[in-house]
Amino acid sequence: MRDRYKIGEISKLYGIGSDSLRYYEKIGALHPRRDANNYRLYSLTDIYRLSIIRDLLGLNFSMMQIKQYLDDQTLDTTDELLRCEEAVVEEKLRHLTEQKSILQKRRQELERDRLIPSGRFVICSLPERRCVQLNEHITRDEEMDFVIKKLHRKYEDQLRSFGTQTIGACFSMPDWARGISNVYQSVFFVLDNADTDCDFVLPSGDYLTYAYRGPYEQNGQRLHEALAYLRENGYFLRGNPFEIYKIDNRDTSRPEEFLTEIQIPVSAANNGNSHQ
Repeated sequence: MRDRYKIGEISKLYGIGSDSLRYYEKIGALHPRRDANNYRLYSLTDIYRLSIIRDLLGLNFSMMQIKQYLDDQTLDTTDELLRCEEAVVEEKLRHLTEQKSILQKRRQELERDRLIPSGRFVICSLPERRCVQLNEHITRDEEMDFVIKKLHRKYEDQLRSFGTQTIGACFSMPDWARGISNVYQSVFFVLDNADTDCDFVLPSGDYLTYAYRGPYEQNGQRLHEALAYLRENGYFLRGNPFEIYKIDNRDTSRPEEFLTEIQIPVSAANNGNSHQ
């Protein structure tokens, strides 16, 4: 077995680029010799140190931390490093457990939402919901996606996974009154954490909910039907209508599979009753 190996051999063996190997040499983590042609020659000690470097980089240690350890490798520093590795693994496990919980919840929501009947009017009591919002005049589906991304970017530090986020949009009622469908004045996210700062609150109370499947172009007609139902049954609006996107293009590329729920805060003399 040889005692020295060229940089190309080491790069191929470890799957590490030559530039990275040169950087490790520059900061003093590796100490290759030079042959008569000025080619780097890596010793078995360098290979041993490189194995440690690769393993610790995989645990997200910085190169400066790794070099400090290599320069003072004792039982005490190894024990401390193992403690740090354990903490890193624990944090990864915590994150993976959280992600698993989010994915399981989203699967349960999708399973439930796929069974929601469309075209039914339901008066139900909903809790207070805290929301963050971005006001934009939105006239196309492509604009909606862009504004939603802007809102997510603004609040991504306090939101859960975007793929499982509850998203809604407020209708532009002046446009709807002029017969223009699928136009909105804002988008919003419903927050999970009650202690998080918010832009506005959807108050608790009675809401008319009306789910429909398919593309969004039909929402003008669906809103008309929902408002007609309220008039016919003696309900009064407590606020403006909005939509909640139960199943959208985060879940499917087929518009016929979309599920959208119109929600309208209402009041009536016979509060507490439910109608379907």
